[in-house]
Amino acid sequence: MTNEPTFGGTIGRTVAESEPWWPEPELPPAGTPNIVMILMDDTGIAHLGCFGSMIDTPNFDRLAAAGLRFANFHTTALCSPSRAALLTGRHHHSVGMRAISNFDTGFPNMRGHIDPTAATIAQMLQPRGWSTFCVGKWHLAPIIEASSAGPFHNWPLQKGFDRFYGFMQGETDHFHPDLCADNHPIDQPTRPEDGYHLSEDLVDQAISMVRNQHSLVPEKPFLLYLPFGATHAPHQAPDAYLLKYRGMFDEGWDVWRARVHERQLELGVIPPGTELAPRNPGVKPWDELSADEQRFAARLQEAFAAFLDHTDAQIGRLLDALEALGIADDTLVFAMSDNGASQEGNDTGLLDEFRFFNGLREDMSQIVHRLDDIGTRRSHSNYPWGWAQVGNTPAKRYKQNTHGGGVRDPLIVSWPNGFDESVQGGIRHQFHHITDVVPTILDICGYEAPTSFGGIEQQPIHGTSMRYAFAPEAGDVDAVPSRKGVQYFEMLGHRGIWADGWKAVTFHRPGTSLDDDVWELYHLAADYSECHDLAADQPDKLTEMIDLFWSEAERHGVLPIDAGEMRGMFAGHPTPGTPRARDRFVYFPPLERIDVDSAPSWGARSWKVRAEIDRTESDDGVLLAVGSVNNGLVIYVDGGHLVYEHNNFSTHTVVRSTRPLPAGRSTVGVEQLRVKRGPAMARLRLGAEVIGEGVIPEVPVMISSIGMTIGSNPTGISDAYAAPFAFGGTIHRIEVDTERALDPADEAAAEIRTALGSQ
Repeated sequence: MTNEPTFGGTIGRTVAESEPWWPEPELPPAGTPNIVMILMDDTGIAHLGCFGSMIDTPNFDRLAAAGLRFANFHTTALCSPSRAALLTGRHHHSVGMRAISNFDTGFPNMRGHIDPTAATIAQMLQPRGWSTFCVGKWHLAPIIEASSAGPFHNWPLQKGFDRFYGFMQGETDHFHPDLCADNHPIDQPTRPEDGYHLSEDLVDQAISMVRNQHSLVPEKPFLLYLPFGATHAPHQAPDAYLLKYRGMFDEGWDVWRARVHERQLELGVIPPGTELAPRNPGVKPWDELSADEQRFAARLQEAFAAFLDHTDAQIGRLLDALEALGIADDTLVFAMSDNGASQEGNDTGLLDEFRFFNGLREDMSQIVHRLDDIGTRRSHSNYPWGWAQVGNTPAKRYKQNTHGGGVRDPLIVSWPNGFDESVQGGIRHQFHHITDVVPTILDICGYEAPTSFGGIEQQPIHGTSMRYAFAPEAGDVDAVPSRKGVQYFEMLGHRGIWADGWKAVTFHRPGTSLDDDVWELYHLAADYSECHDLAADQPDKLTEMIDLFWSEAERHGVLPIDAGEMRGMFAGHPTPGTPRARDRFVYFPPLERIDVDSAPSWGARSWKVRAEIDRTESDDGVLLAVGSVNNGLVIYVDGGHLVYEHNNFSTHTVVRSTRPLPAGRSTVGVEQLRVKRGPAMARLRLGAEVIGEGVIPEVPVMISSIGMTIGSNPTGISDAYAAPFAFGGTIHRIEVDTERALDPADEAAAEIRTALGSQ
């Protein structure tokens, strides 16, 4: 009897009577290419130079010159769903990722993680002898699982990747990111004052992983998945890049959209005769904006351009590293985006995107005094709709929508040793979808998708290999039509269906019945930009397409569709065994950084903090901090005084104790009694004694994507100290109790409003 049923030797009573045997490790055959998947975030099809933009993207252009541009490539319209589809080759609803991974609606199509019935490409390649690396934005695990306590089964290392370096949330501050390495949070390696930027850090890590692997085991190919945080808000870049674009967009979005459209026609990335879609609803003609609105909007677009240009430069460093290692020609690169340009900057644009998530607008009379902050660590900016539509030229709508502006995205495929020279620099117009990347990889490597993984029966691959389109003759889409059959779209109630060159699509207004939606019909083969609605002219065709949508929806787990009430999204379900499933939190420092979705709900609820500390008279520093310099709150000791500082989009309210704290051991407290959608009363305590109070005029429900730290504040929420301002004494214990915010009709709420008026 042996514990190895497949043992190939013989076992006798002694070693002399036995024959040893070693299993041969599985390694891919020589000539198997390395694979790099570069995924941009919220980058529209018209943002890259090789697709018509005037923003400098020489390294995307470099990939395009050596490869192919797919100008009819589509995504799901949102980040987590596109990532799930990209990594699994299955439709996003089918794998449990209807929307972003922050939510679990209680239905199989929205669990916030990839279902075990859908192995990722990393899980498919890893057992076959590949090295697998993920560097960048994950956003494929429930965010309530993104703390040091896990659980970790939805983190990258448990989804097939050997190494991970990046962040778990949907966005992060590029000067002060919430970083993780492998299975735990880490501090950023350097500070922005020393030149730190996340995009540079990610590529440093990616190059290091590849260099180490190729130096030690060059016979193993690698999969590098590089999902940047760029160009999702916040749009942040080094000063030199910001200055490079100063004044470039002062002519406004109408001029630039026409200019990009003309260049797209010249390049051939859109079919001849493609019309420019009209302005989206809510986008004003540039000339109708006030001077302040124009200045603000132009600066926001400058920050975006600088951000994209800077990211492109990091991609160039990666490509240079591959060349220096002598493996560039043997590397298959997919470079793409996850959805169209974002509408989350509203019609005016935002200095801090969290205003969008809180339903707040910018005050133009105030914001023009902060133009120089845009793109720096003192902003969390996103551009307005008008500039987003430029990024989606020539299409309608944006990210989240199922019209072209939301779902048609750039794809570049480069493989010097795998492409005939005659196709390099070419353009492909065959319809394809982000689910098609995995079957293309499997096709090139000669693998079949596993029917079972980890003892779990697997879903079939839904995508279609694009390898046929690498052939020279595929440059003629009429001679080599798309092999894609049918493709449905659904996002937040917006729906669409493509089949044989036709597309039916509807824009859904939140809170209305799906039955009230107006379906449009386009013959995309002749109307790339969806300008001519044929629904009235061809009602039978429209009915056929709508019926096909419902058939595909049922087949792929799209149902039930959220009609836009967002009840399931934001109702929440406190999952037992996760950090948020409680009203009382007790922390025993020192602790690693705590993700914002694993920390107490500082904005939406009232709370009380009690900290048991030990200090000398000179020991100052931060006790607890949440957020960043742009939005957050911090409790600290300054000059011996207890201080609570609330930073509401850079408007600071400071409550300071009336007398200093005693030396030695003491219990200090801060409590914030919040009125729902209103102000809050803050009180400071030493033991039970109130030693300071004040009113916080406005408390946002959603504060920041940056999490909570205890004992220091690396992000510098306040200008009253130099970050990280680590506490010099000892924090023995911190207790946080939370409760529902006060109803505005409550008597205590009226007292707080009266106190605000007096203050």
